[in-house]
Amino acid sequence: MSSVMRSVKPAGQVLAFLLRQRASAWVSTCALNRRGLPRPGEYRGSLPGTVSCRTLCSRMALREGLVFRQLYESSSSTYTYLLADSESAEAVIIDPVLETVERDLMLVNQLGLTLKMAVNTHCHADHITGSGQLKRRVTGLQSAISRLSGASADLLLSEGDTIPFGRHVLTVRETPGHTDGCVTLVLGDQSLAFTGDTLLIRGCGRTDFQQGCAKRLYDSVHKKIFTLPDQCLVYPAHDYKGQTVSTVGEERRFNPRLTKNLEEFIDIMNNLNLQKPAKIDVAVPANLVCGLHDV
Repeated sequence: MSSVMRSVKPAGQVLAFLLRQRASAWVSTCALNRRGLPRPGEYRGSLPGTVSCRTLCSRMALREGLVFRQLYESSSSTYTYLLADSESAEAVIIDPVLETVERDLMLVNQLGLTLKMAVNTHCHADHITGSGQLKRRVTGLQSAISRLSGASADLLLSEGDTIPFGRHVLTVRETPGHTDGCVTLVLGDQSLAFTGDTLLIRGCGRTDFQQGCAKRLYDSVHKKIFTLPDQCLVYPAHDYKGQTVSTVGEERRFNPRLTKNLEEFIDIMNNLNLQKPAKIDVAVPANLVCGLHDV
């Protein structure tokens, strides 16, 4: 056997060993801790042909001290999000739905949390918010919605406002277009963005009713959401195809509407020809007042 052939085998063994070590390090960042949650990984790279470990573990706690749950209401395909500080147990709920208030309160109680704020990303047209029922059931709970929504709430939100819960904070970015009062809520370290109906996974909210404007939505996404870090996880208010999470980088590259130029985007939005939501005549009037009162 030639000296060249003899050197190839040891080199191959070394390469295989290094690849095994790298894979082991990657998997260990997703290993479960004693609470059944993934450990926040120091390894931020990815294996060839894979997404990052952080994205794979995105539905679990992403950082020390953050409790995070993504919940779903099937009739309106609405996502509700529960976030809490593990140390103080202070919690915020985003886009609660009337029909799932009991489920949400059961989870809050099971986790030993103190619900401080119920936030709506906008005045919804396809379901009645659970904010009113939650306020009736939870002592001291406050409601919040954009000041531009026309709806009533304990806290009317503006650009740059913050919603603290324990050591964490959500920052408000006004992202109108679907409605005048749409906001995106961004976690303090910009690792998570709750985009409401402004930015969906591979889509966006419609703009043909409730003060909708395609140009404003396009500008909102490009100036307020696409300026977040690529790895920032995108959690929308709805999904109709079984998807749960995306990233700013993915949507900037692959969103079939928002990768178009403005003129093409407006043409797409003007020709969707969608039916109005079945509950719009009931939901909108209720959502304008139930931030302060039970429905």
